[in-house]
Amino acid sequence: MLRVLIVDDERLARVELIRLLGKFDDLAIVGQASNAIDALELLDSSVIDLVFLDIQMPGMTGLELAQEIDPTIQFVFCTAFNEHAVDAFYLNATDYLVKPVNPQRLKQTIERAQQVAQTQAEGGKASEAHSYLCDSHGLLLKFGDSSRVVRLLEIERFESIGNHVAVYTDSGKAYIHSSLTKVESRLDPSIYFKASRSEIIRVDNIDKIEDGLAPGSLLAVMKSGRQIEVSRRQAQHLKQLFNVW
Repeated sequence: MLRVLIVDDERLARVELIRLLGKFDDLAIVGQASNAIDALELLDSSVIDLVFLDIQMPGMTGLELAQEIDPTIQFVFCTAFNEHAVDAFYLNATDYLVKPVNPQRLKQTIERAQQVAQTQAEGGKASEAHSYLCDSHGLLLKFGDSSRVVRLLEIERFESIGNHVAVYTDSGKAYIHSSLTKVESRLDPSIYFKASRSEIIRVDNIDKIEDGLAPGSLLAVMKSGRQIEVSRRQAQHLKQLFNVW
């Protein structure tokens, strides 16, 4: 049984999708939301397996909301526009549906979501490894007035700034509304290293390691020339990572 959340700012669109999904006996619609903020509250308070997301919504878009969803929860974009299909792929969406939703196409989406859910259930801890973002996927980031999907290999580091995370890329700096802990949960620890409570850095972008200012700490000098302070607590882990004793 897949527990479903529907997120769309148009009431009639939600009603129609509820009608179509009602034909599937192995689905249970546990909630609906007209905006991303309400959706996040439902995601925090309810057990949800699959989210149907509209893209064009006021405030936070569906593409932005997708990045806030727990990586173990599947999501499907359901929109009147097809130009975001590539973004959906790189954001690791289960599927991408164009409105008006074709019932047969929806059936294929449900079958795909059920297969993914079954694989997760059977895989146990092994499936958790596949929940990490990988270099073939990426993040939708906004630079000035434009947005684009940035692959992880383009990201040097993440820095916690208030209730946002700054993302430093080859194209400059962007921000995402998230916590560093949530970002860390979606990153492969063999590729990204948490240098301190406020920074995560990409391991293969480290050019050299030097002694830090505080006793026992280290400085990770990035290929960009940026020096990142590695806390004393994390310094030993970094030494082990590079076989330095």
